[in-house]
Amino acid sequence: MDEIADRAGEMAVTFARSVIEGYLADETVPADPPPRSQLTDRRGAFVTLETEGDLRGCIGRPYPAQTGVEAIRESAIGAATEDPRFPPVSADELSAITVEVSVLGTPDPIGADSGSVEEYVRIGRDGLIVSDGGRRGLLLPQVPVTRNWTPTEYLRQTCRKAGLPADCYRDGAVTVERFTADVFGETAPDGPVERIDLGEAALA
Repeated sequence: MDEIADRAGEMAVTFARSVIEGYLADETVPADPPPRSQLTDRRGAFVTLETEGDLRGCIGRPYPAQTGVEAIRESAIGAATEDPRFPPVSADELSAITVEVSVLGTPDPIGADSGSVEEYVRIGRDGLIVSDGGRRGLLLPQVPVTRNWTPTEYLRQTCRKAGLPADCYRDGAVTVERFTADVFGETAPDGPVERIDLGEAALA
């Protein structure tokens, strides 16, 4: 899919914050934002919440089973109230939380079992999904950038996220998918929204 326009990305983040504010106030959510084709298309999305740079919640819908707006709405509520790693966000916390939205392209399977991982995975471009039966692990493309992982380590960590052996991606029965994401986030809590440059890295 085409790159998300900056205006659509700004709208996505603003909408995600308004959804969280409304839901935490009285479990209502605002009306959909004005139609923009890039967000009314069927897309996946993730919403990430941080407090002073520390993760506070991250939930998403990786597959395009709904419109981008619907995925953002569901993910915003989920990030604030359903991430099992954290207690639900309180309304009082919102003034210290930054909101980030990743609007996803459609995941595509890759054949990482048949050759060098460097042929398939590029840091700063690709998000990864590893699945086997009922187990699935997903990491957004910004994760390996912030942690300075190589493509091999990135795949290994995604396998671990799925609760599978670190080298499971080499098993032909395991599905490995990659996806792109346009990432937008607040520069400060409830502040201006900017596109986040993932700094696509050269193959390592």
